[in-house]
Amino acid sequence: MSITRRLALAGAASLGLLFASPAFAGATIAVSLWDQGGDMSTTSNLGYNMGGDMSQATMGIDVSPNTVSAGHVTFLVTNASSDTIHEMVVAPLASQDEVLPYVVDQNRVDEDGAKSLGEVSELEPHAAGELGINLKPGTYILYCNIPGHYASGMWAILNVTQ
Repeated sequence: MSITRRLALAGAASLGLLFASPAFAGATIAVSLWDQGGDMSTTSNLGYNMGGDMSQATMGIDVSPNTVSAGHVTFLVTNASSDTIHEMVVAPLASQDEVLPYVVDQNRVDEDGAKSLGEVSELEPHAAGELGINLKPGTYILYCNIPGHYASGMWAILNVTQ
């Protein structure tokens, strides 16, 4: 192989490594979906801005970090439950006062009305999934939309900065 061709291949490989590096990969967020397990009691007023006492939540979502820069974001989602299926849906919040559109007879959020941007759906206990999306600066909500879970406190806020 000629020296020119070897240099071209080495340059292409170096460029590939450069763009695969974390500096170009965007943010990675660890998301843990949890519950108290077993015969936990559920409530119906712990969704975002529903006015309930969040200290009573029997389910939740932990997000780390909870603030990232705009651009490509990868969510690494783990269902930490030992016996319950959970999921994670991402949606923008227009304001801190927003209340997500809730369908009472289905005990879940209207995902289309909430302008869902994507999800890791229905993870079995101890299973993991991944979602990569581009996010603009703003506030986003991550929530579980399995019936009853969102209203039981299974949501978290993500802030995206410039």
